[in-house]
Amino acid sequence: MTAAPRNVLVVSPYFPPSTLAGVHRARHLVKHLPSFGWKPVLLCVDEAFHEQRLDAALARLAPPSSEIVKVSALPVGASRRFGVGDIGLRALPGLALAIARLLRSRPIAAILISGSPFYPMLMSSWIKRRYRTPVVLDFQDPWVSRWGAQQTGGKAALAHRLATILEPRAVRGCDFITSVSQIQNEEMAGRYPWLDASRMAAIPIGGDREDFDAARARMDEPGEVRLDPTRINLTYVGTFLPRAEPLVRCLFEALAMLRERDPALAARLRLTFVGTSNQPNDRLSPRVTPIALAAGVGDLVAETPQRVPYVEALSLLAQSHGLLLIGSNEPHYTASKIYPALMSGRPYLSLFHAMSSAHAILARAGGGLTFAFSTTEELAALTPALADGLRALALCPERLGCADPAAYAPYEAHAIAGRYAGIFDSLASRPG
Repeated sequence: MTAAPRNVLVVSPYFPPSTLAGVHRARHLVKHLPSFGWKPVLLCVDEAFHEQRLDAALARLAPPSSEIVKVSALPVGASRRFGVGDIGLRALPGLALAIARLLRSRPIAAILISGSPFYPMLMSSWIKRRYRTPVVLDFQDPWVSRWGAQQTGGKAALAHRLATILEPRAVRGCDFITSVSQIQNEEMAGRYPWLDASRMAAIPIGGDREDFDAARARMDEPGEVRLDPTRINLTYVGTFLPRAEPLVRCLFEALAMLRERDPALAARLRLTFVGTSNQPNDRLSPRVTPIALAAGVGDLVAETPQRVPYVEALSLLAQSHGLLLIGSNEPHYTASKIYPALMSGRPYLSLFHAMSSAHAILARAGGGLTFAFSTTEELAALTPALADGLRALALCPERLGCADPAAYAPYEAHAIAGRYAGIFDSLASRPG
């Protein structure tokens, strides 16, 4: 006789139709956890209280049978008068009331709180003390970060100081911690010597190949970005991080070198960057265009700063001749965008720090040209090789083959849900 599925409460303030990147962890778990004997109940903030525009196509990717509980939040217009815009703070009372109501109304064997936003993680101690329900905290980004520690004034410095005070309180109250990279876990364990490393796991966001069915179905529909059919389109979809600037500068220097060597080929190229600001409403803040202009290749580069709808972003990947996967000069940087790129079946050129988990995954997967560096000098020395790589990606993409599905199978959404199910199984089976 098959055992009845156990309930797990997944707390994610943002969920589709939100367009923010943080929705995909919860979306994947809601879809795939039932295969492993867990019935997810999704708790989020009603989209009426989101500041960003909404994405109905992304919402349709969530299973229609999903149980979704939505709470209200303090309207942002009122909260900003007090300097509060974070939806995790604006909705904290509503989330707490909903958690209490759900825990009283049904048996819930485990709770996952995913962030950012991070403030809901502070409920972990209260949940454990009041209800004795195991709590897993999922850090999709660092709450306490190296970048934050380098800020010397203003709102960013204050946010970092607050994070150093609040993060340990949240961590002390939980039973297990996940983040997207092992290095992120190691840094957290280094901050808190009392933290048991056996209660941590590195689990990337991953991707779902079935999402491309929806993307390919809309390839002929008009979108916010149209690739030039007369050009060889090499496309980057994702945020442009400040510490990616040296890598992008090196890429554009390689593009300038390619134009010197083969001006006819360079004239056919179009490097398109989409979603660089990571903000759905930001159309006026180009990040890479000034770097391209400084390198003398501005006419070969197109940029759309705003984040486009998710399904459209996947459609752009599928339509492109080749993909550009650019990381950061930070060793611990991992990039969730590599998983949809691998699943798109398109050839790629990647540039990451040699210690990045993204570089290791791409190198194993094949299907593209992978470049890595450890020092500033090594990065600068890659310019000629990158020029050759751009040429190969433009002229001979078929020679690069395809990514090996076995290499990215552990990062597919179903497999990642299985890893979380294993964590929930372990916590739920503990005595008491």
